[in-house]
Formats: sequence, structure tokens, C-alpha cells
Amino acid sequence: MGRSIFIQQIIDAAKVKQRNIVLPEGSDERVLEAANIINAEGIASVTLLGDEQKITEAFSSKGWSLDGIKVINPETSDKLQEYADTFYEMRKAKGITPEQALETVKQVSYFGTMIMNAGDADGMVSGAAHSTADTVRPALQVIKSAKKGATVSSFFIMDVNDKTYIFSDCALVVDPTAEQLADMAVDSAISAMAYDIPPRVALLSFSSYGSGGKCPMVEKVQEAVKLAKAKVEAEHADKGIVIDGELQLDSAIVPEVASKKAPESPLGGEARVLIFPDLNAANIGYKLVQRLANAGAYGPVLQGLNKPVNDLSRGCYVEDIVGTVALTALQAAN
Repeated sequence: MGRSIFIQQIIDAAKVKQRNIVLPEGSDERVLEAANIINAEGIASVTLLGDEQKITEAFSSKGWSLDGIKVINPETSDKLQEYADTFYEMRKAKGITPEQALETVKQVSYFGTMIMNAGDADGMVSGAAHSTADTVRPALQVIKSAKKGATVSSFFIMDVNDKTYIFSDCALVVDPTAEQLADMAVDSAISAMAYDIPPRVALLSFSSYGSGGKCPMVEKVQEAVKLAKAKVEAEHADKGIVIDGELQLDSAIVPEVASKKAPESPLGGEARVLIFPDLNAANIGYKLVQRLANAGAYGPVLQGLNKPVNDLSRGCYVEDIVGTVALTALQAAN
């Protein structure tokens, strides 16, 4: 499975940043092969979680070197009790006992987030052998959102016909409020910049500038646009972020259509960050583009956390893991 030009560029950029990424699923053969590639190519430094003897034997049988890879077994780690005590303090108000905290941090995804919480890793990539919930829950409980009350959302990077787009939110927030859509729009713009994608953001609807008439679905997006613009003005005024909406998809990405339907739009039909009004539209939208346009789809990448934790599909390939680690390393560096 070959690499796209975009992913190779991300990998090359990640090599310069040299971040430490935890791969908690050291019992999965694809993760081990990806760890070897990441280590051999110098994409990031890797911390692998799992049984040290089994991982050592697996690497040895393939002729791979573990030099430069840190291997930790959560159940026998000398940090286990320390992490359990920390997790207990974090969650005791929720009713967890010290014994439950100890058993919880033995789980690889929780142990990986505790490594990050301790400042010993910059990001984590999981999901090859675990559900999205198993990856996201520890991140929300341990890493937490970058700002209290802020939205944690996700995006896909879509590689389409030599252009790269960000689609949000295709995986997490089911029916976002106007405030959540505004958070997604601004966070997605910042995420885009980490990958050299222009932060030109369109909040999408079936309506362009009120053409759909008065309707709660349209009004929600209109309110989100106002909130997002105010947030950019207050917090990111110097970053060149352009936000507009509500816009139909063709008004957002086709200059000829934009000149007719939305001639005053500052995007001019050149949006590269697309914010969908709900999970139905977003999930269907990214899969349509992926399947019908044979587009590369990388994600879901989480945003809005203090440190990046990213999810894989359980049907992922080795190169998907390598690419996601590189994406995570760049997120951590920004």
C-alpha cells in the first residue's frame, strides 16, 4: 500500500519535530510492524505497551531492531502504583475506589494516557484492536479538553484530486449546538494550519446566506458563524483564518458557483475546511467522497484535547498507523 504525496510530506515534517508517541496495542502485529517502520525511518520516537518478552521475540523473529523503542508492560511497570494514585485523585469525586483505579490504569489505553499526563509522551495512537470508545474515554478522563467546557471534536483529512481538505465532525459530536459548531470551526482552522492546509473555513448547510428560508437548522449554522468569527477575532486575529457561512457545499468549494450564489463570500469558493451541521451529514459526506472520488481519508483525528490522542479503524493497514503517528506528532508539535 503506497503512500500519498500528502502523507509523505507529513512524515517528512514529523521527522523534524521528533515527538514521542505511545502505541498501546503492542499485542497487534500491525502495530509492531508500524512501530518498526516509524523507528527505522526516524518518524517519531515510539513507546510500545505490552508484554516485553513477546514483543522482543516478535521483533527478533522478523529481524527488526528494538533500539530506540521503549517497551513497557503496564502490569509490571514501576510506575503503575504512582499512576493509579494519580488516577484515583482525578476520579475519586466520581466514586472510583483506589482498587478500581489500579485495575483501570492497567488497561493499555489508560496507561498510555497516564504516560502522557506525566509528561513522558507527546501523543497516543490507538484503535487497531480497540473501539473508538476505548480510545476516547481515557483521553477525555485523563488528558481532558484544552479549555474547560470546550468541545472535543474530530476531523478527517481528505486528500481529493491534488487538494487536501478537513471535514469536521465526522465521528464524535452527534448533534452539535451553535456553540459546539463554532468551537469545531475554529479548532479545525488551527488543525488545518498544522498540516499546511489553508484555514479557509465554510460552515455548511442546505442554504446559502438564508436562501433556505427561516428554519432552525439554518439558524443554528448562522449563529455558529457569528460565534466562530467572534472567537477568531478575540483569540486568533493574526493567523489569517477566514470563516464564512452558512453556505451550500458548491458555494463553498466551487469558485464559479460561489460567484453566483455567494458573490460577497470572502472564501470565493475556495474553502478547504468544511464544517458539517451534524454527524449524519458529516459521516455520510466523508464516506461519499472517499468511495466515489477514491479519496484518501485520514482520521478520525481528535482535536480540542490538551495533548493529541488519535483513533484508528480496527480494519486499518500498517501504513494507516504510520501515517496517523506522523499526523499525531505534528499535532503535538503545534
